[in-house]
Amino acid sequence: MSYRFMTACCLLICSVLAFSADTYAAEGKTRVLMLTQSKGFTHGSVKRQEEKLAPAEIAMIQLGKQSDLFTVDCTQDAAADFTKENLQNYDIVMFYTTGMLPIKEEDMQYFLNDWLKQKGHGFIGFHSATDTYKTYEPYWDMIGGSFNGHPWNAGNTVTITVHNPDFPAMKPFGKEFQFKDEIYQYKNWQPEKVHVLMSLNMEKSNPKRPYQVPVAWAKEWGEGKVFVNNLGHNPETWANPKFQESVIGAIKWIRGDAPAAVPPNPELSKKEDERAAAAAKSESK
Repeated sequence: MSYRFMTACCLLICSVLAFSADTYAAEGKTRVLMLTQSKGFTHGSVKRQEEKLAPAEIAMIQLGKQSDLFTVDCTQDAAADFTKENLQNYDIVMFYTTGMLPIKEEDMQYFLNDWLKQKGHGFIGFHSATDTYKTYEPYWDMIGGSFNGHPWNAGNTVTITVHNPDFPAMKPFGKEFQFKDEIYQYKNWQPEKVHVLMSLNMEKSNPKRPYQVPVAWAKEWGEGKVFVNNLGHNPETWANPKFQESVIGAIKWIRGDAPAAVPPNPELSKKEDERAAAAAKSESK
């Protein structure tokens, strides 16, 4: 069963979903369904304690209220809430999930092919959204890749290069920045289908790897829009103002308030592969 969670002094009071889709539309607010269910490792950012919402959930609800752009309904029950019927109430779906979720095949196919691809809604994947459905090609084909380890752990401070600082979700970060968070590398990675927005600066990375490690990307999925950001492992990330501004930028892009083209840029990935290989080779000498 879904609930609309509100926060007050970081204490959470749950109330049954009270606003209809028509009410939200009349308010001009984007309606977001945030799924934070884990069927693998449960990250601290989405772990609920004593019936309180998790840090990521609290942050998104508060950000929606502060920005006055969107409302968020949080659920950790995909079987009940990620259905064809319930998806009609939303404009954007957010995933911070792991594993093979208990979503019916017909509901997943509706989400990917009808709700997202044909009806032009939006998907935002945070951190371990890529550690979800790793053996289910329709999903990883949509999201862009699958988790394949994290040589850069939660305590690592990494340097990240922003390739498209004009993209709405990248503007808060500038052209390069340092960040303390866990960074994934990927399999099922298809650079010919995504617009890479930022990557690890492998020359300044420890450890180094001889291949590109993308950190965020965007793509069009038919009429829909997909934005993926690896950041978000650490609960502190969700309180970071630049990270929050990035989320707002992504939502504005999906809404159409901040248009930006996202053509696939595999040539950039090729150059990043070459730079990374050179950096790794230099370190091994």
